[in-house]
Amino acid sequence: MSNNVTAPRPHSAPGFMLCLGWIAILGCVVFTVSILIADFVVPEHDWMADTISDLGAGRYEFIVDIGIYAFSAALIACALLCAHMHFGGAWWSGGTIGLALLGLIVFLVGARNEYGDRDSDGVVIHIYLVYALGLIMLTVPWMLSNGFADISPVVAKAMKGISLIWLVSAPPFFFLPTGIDGIYERYLGLIAMAMVLLLGRFFIQRGTALRERQS
Repeated sequence: MSNNVTAPRPHSAPGFMLCLGWIAILGCVVFTVSILIADFVVPEHDWMADTISDLGAGRYEFIVDIGIYAFSAALIACALLCAHMHFGGAWWSGGTIGLALLGLIVFLVGARNEYGDRDSDGVVIHIYLVYALGLIMLTVPWMLSNGFADISPVVAKAMKGISLIWLVSAPPFFFLPTGIDGIYERYLGLIAMAMVLLLGRFFIQRGTALRERQS
């Protein structure tokens, strides 16, 4: 009996890519809109001083939770896209896994509901999730940039730029006075969303080109 196994033929599904690409972009939009709504709805909220975590606690926590889960879905969509269109190498694999971990961490931040209310019941893991998110967010864009080097040099440079901006921007957050850490956290959120939007846009364009080529 022969043990030879025929390798499956590589296949790219443009419809799949377009769907996930738009999920990535819409996830960022929903996240942004949810924060803006909460800024106006939550009473006595100071958007300069109060963080997104503060918005995610209390009576109106569901508003921000919706945005957090949407952004988690956006990150997972990006991970699926990178796995589907694997551009080779261990760096790309590491970046793909990192995106999936980021999606899980963001989901856990919303699901645990430990933020903003000084919860001390049980095992509080919020701060550890924040540290993990910061470290993974630093490495993922840089890892993926290697795979984009030959495919899209512009995207590769942009991903490295995002990683470098995060490197110099994220650590100061832990030492800021409470009067401005809210607006600074939103700035960091924009950096993370820039990565997701960049990936979503790239794969939408890629999927569109593949669809036109196959038609």
